[in-house]
Amino acid sequence: MDEKSLYLKTKRKKVAVIAIMAAAVVVLAFICWFVGSSGMSLNEGLKALFGRGTVNNMRIIWNIRLPRVLAALIAGAGLSVSGLIMQTALNNSMASPSTLGVSNAAVFGANLSIIAFAGGFLSTGNNVNSYTVGANPYATSTMAFLFAVLSILLILGLCRIRTFSPNVVVLAGIAMGSVWTAGTTILQFYATDVGLSAAVIWNFGDLGRATYRTDLIMFAVVALGSLYFMLMSWRYNALLSGDATAKTLGINVGRLRFFSLLIASMITAVCVSFLGVIGFVGIICPHIVKKLMGQDHRYATPASMLSGSLLLLLADTLSRSIGSGSALPVGAITTLLGAPFFVSIIFSKRGASNAEG
Repeated sequence: MDEKSLYLKTKRKKVAVIAIMAAAVVVLAFICWFVGSSGMSLNEGLKALFGRGTVNNMRIIWNIRLPRVLAALIAGAGLSVSGLIMQTALNNSMASPSTLGVSNAAVFGANLSIIAFAGGFLSTGNNVNSYTVGANPYATSTMAFLFAVLSILLILGLCRIRTFSPNVVVLAGIAMGSVWTAGTTILQFYATDVGLSAAVIWNFGDLGRATYRTDLIMFAVVALGSLYFMLMSWRYNALLSGDATAKTLGINVGRLRFFSLLIASMITAVCVSFLGVIGFVGIICPHIVKKLMGQDHRYATPASMLSGSLLLLLADTLSRSIGSGSALPVGAITTLLGAPFFVSIIFSKRGASNAEG
């Protein structure tokens, strides 16, 4: 078999894998739509889907479950592709969407909003009648997002001043993440029982808080960021061969790394600020994709997005299936699935060499 035939065969195989993954996402999304803790049967769910069920069932199907399924699709894709890009930009297989301390900063911002500013409810005062007027349902998410962006800008700014190398970025991210964690601990120490409980509950990655509006915001950011990553695919492929090789091809490595990390972190910040911390998606999925189809970003980017959606849909389905009468936090499920996988990466020869480098 000549080189051209081999290339075409490999290309068809990769396209087939992506097509199968896309079909699996559609099937699992449909299954996830009709799985829940409400006790609704499949027949009742189908009736509600076409507007023939009870008002309560239609509300569950269209206003609770569908935004949740959409959030799983969008956030899973965003977190996974962010992990892939960070691993390539930093040349480190251990890199993840939280490498720049984005999740830690978002948690601090959310805790500050909940504990210090009552989560946007301060303006209601003691007048219950003013609840709908004074409450800001997006106060906590906004504060979480602002601090996540602040963390991104601080780290990337410091790295530009010092030396914008992968090792410096990782170390700066670890240091900044520790600062945000310490700040969160101090806030929680002085919190009331109610404030502490609310803050801890927010930290759980939970798709149940998704709405159509939050899904739309996440979709816009994830779609634009993913489009940028797709357009830069050949540059990432060059970067895989090393900075020197990329530079000989006319690529501004520093600029590419800066904007890649900035956009990947922005995607993470939006997802975390709305849904809470959902770990390991950005580590598990890119590794699986790279094992299946190699590191060519022309195929790895869409495949990572689909695998992230698959994983989060699976985790959400499990969270609603095993919870007796209530859905477990999806972040706990992804952590349970991801921890053994992460350990296997660390103890593999390739993972160990990357971790040391």
